[in-house]
Amino acid sequence: MDKRFLGRSGIEVSALGVGCWAMGGRGWGGGADDQESIRGIHKALDMGVNFFDTADVYGFGHSERVLGQALVGRRDKAVIATKFTWTWDEATQTDTGPNISPAYIRSACEASLRRLQTDYLDLYQFHWNDYGPDGAENVREVLENLVRAGKIRSYGWSTDFADRARIFAAGKHCSAIQVELNVIDDSPHVLAVCEEFDLAAINRGPLAMGLLTGKYTPRHSLPEDDVRGPNAPDWMKYFKNGQPNPEWLDKASAVGEVLRSNGRTLAQGALAWLWARSSKNLPIPGFRTVAQVEENCGALAFGALNADQMRQIEEILQRSTTTA
Repeated sequence: MDKRFLGRSGIEVSALGVGCWAMGGRGWGGGADDQESIRGIHKALDMGVNFFDTADVYGFGHSERVLGQALVGRRDKAVIATKFTWTWDEATQTDTGPNISPAYIRSACEASLRRLQTDYLDLYQFHWNDYGPDGAENVREVLENLVRAGKIRSYGWSTDFADRARIFAAGKHCSAIQVELNVIDDSPHVLAVCEEFDLAAINRGPLAMGLLTGKYTPRHSLPEDDVRGPNAPDWMKYFKNGQPNPEWLDKASAVGEVLRSNGRTLAQGALAWLWARSSKNLPIPGFRTVAQVEENCGALAFGALNADQMRQIEEILQRSTTTA
């Protein structure tokens, strides 16, 4: 239960990863204190978790820098995943759009290596969810060249589209697809591609941006500087107008009792559902505090939900999935 391979790469990873989005700082998942972030990374390592997922654009390079600092002297204990695509202006700290030219991908990789203080990346991910199929093979070939150059060990695509996932799956060194997937928001079509091609399904949003922690009520309001707040981007479906989206909050509440069974917290139950859903799933819950890391990593001690608990959840949500 505690260990598995990152798809067909042969890279051994913990069954749980750590999402480093909030480590980008203010405006990124509510932000996180750098020293608390470093302590959280160290706590995860101490608890047997070795997979860390970030992106160059998180905090416009800041998340990578903090992760690199945290792993000084421990690089051999960690499996690092990062992403490329989005450019930014250093002076204004604003997004300046995508760039997937071969020259840019190579330069972005070198920049990530410097920030992370490492000479190789274990997993390098295309960070454009809805980029169309046309041209994806060209991006894949650039990544294959980076493998041959020894800069990366494997690659993947962060996409919620099965046809896109299938294009990357045809690449020899593709090892993972990162997909939004949690107990109230399944993604059976992308997961099916991962199972067919022996790829890791890295689960972003495994706790539905916090809805599956039990922290939020219908009356809860998020501040303007939180990515879930009143100025949330269009993709933030779990929160609307700075408050939990009732559609998703109701689903989380409905399955809460089953997820909390056997002494688990709600978050631990949500992670347990993912492990029962598929042996390919690799959830990467984020964190802002060491306590959150401890709770998430503590889910490993409970393991996956059993078949009866899975059936109960599917009945409550009135859907049908196949466990693996």
